[in-house]
Parts: sequence; C-alpha cells; structure tokens
Amino acid sequence: MKATGIVRRIDDLGRVVIPKEIRRTMRIREGDPLEIYTNSEGEVIFKKYSAVSEMSENAGYVADIMHKIAGCPVVVFDKDRVVASAGLPRKELADHRVSSQLEELMENRGQFFCPDGSTNSFYPADGSERTAISAVPIITAGDVSGAVAFMTNEKYREVTDLQKSLINASAQFLARQIEG
Repeated sequence: MKATGIVRRIDDLGRVVIPKEIRRTMRIREGDPLEIYTNSEGEVIFKKYSAVSEMSENAGYVADIMHKIAGCPVVVFDKDRVVASAGLPRKELADHRVSSQLEELMENRGQFFCPDGSTNSFYPADGSERTAISAVPIITAGDVSGAVAFMTNEKYREVTDLQKSLINASAQFLARQIEG
C-alpha cells in the first residue's frame, strides 16, 4: 500500500472526501460503487467494486464459447480493465486498461461495428495493437458494468451479421448473470 500524504477528516455525517487527484488517477467517477475492507491493524481500505470482475470465471466461459462460435478473439471488460479473453495469448491483453475509445463508447451506451476492415481504428484496450471488429456495453439495471469486444484476426477484419447477433447476445447474457 502506498501513502499519499493526504489527510482528510470525517464530517458529522460520517463522510470522507476522496481527493480529486486520486479519483482521477484511479478512474473513480460519481456513482461508482466502492467496496470497504478492514484489517486487524485498523486499516480501512476502499476498493472499486466490479460485478463483472466478481464473475470473471463465468465471463471466461462466455468468452470461450463466443470465440468458438464467432471464430474471432473475444475480450470481456469491466469498466476499467480486461476481465477475461479467449482466442488470444494469455499475456497479450491480461490486465490491460480500457482505452479512452471504449470508455467513451460505454459512457454513451453506444455500439461499435466495423463495416470495413481497412479503415478500422477502434482500439478497446490501452497498449494493444489489436483493433476490435465490434464492441457492445454490458448494461445491468440501467448502468454500464463493462463491455464485450470481438477482436480482429487473420480471418476477420470486419464484423459479420452473425457476429453482431452473438456479441449482443453475450453482453445481454453477462448482464443477466450479474443481475442474478
């Protein structure tokens, strides 16, 4: 754990303000859920809560199935980073952060479908050279929880109608799993 040197007091309602600099660097936005942990040394730890990360094993199964059916690599994201993938070497995208392009797509509840592989410039993960042929947000109870992306490979540089249906189905399935 790293000390920031910032000290805050608890107000009369029991609230503590998380400084703007920390919220910005940790990508904590208004309304984001935080999980609270304590330990025996008296520390209180706030951790960003991700329902998609909580079910990363199920997300991995969905990614595997979609990869086999769609024929292209599949990546499942929570709001901040890669949670699961299939059809890619494990280290290629493991723990990569969400790109600003994917973050904007999720915030706007938009969808991306690449109609022409030669002009594709949608990079869903920071630090990755691989573009997406489609990306769809996972929406649970009216809130965006993450996204599913189908990535380019040797065979697919643009999205097919089958892949459009599959990516929407996988995002809806994951949303239902989260909602329980």
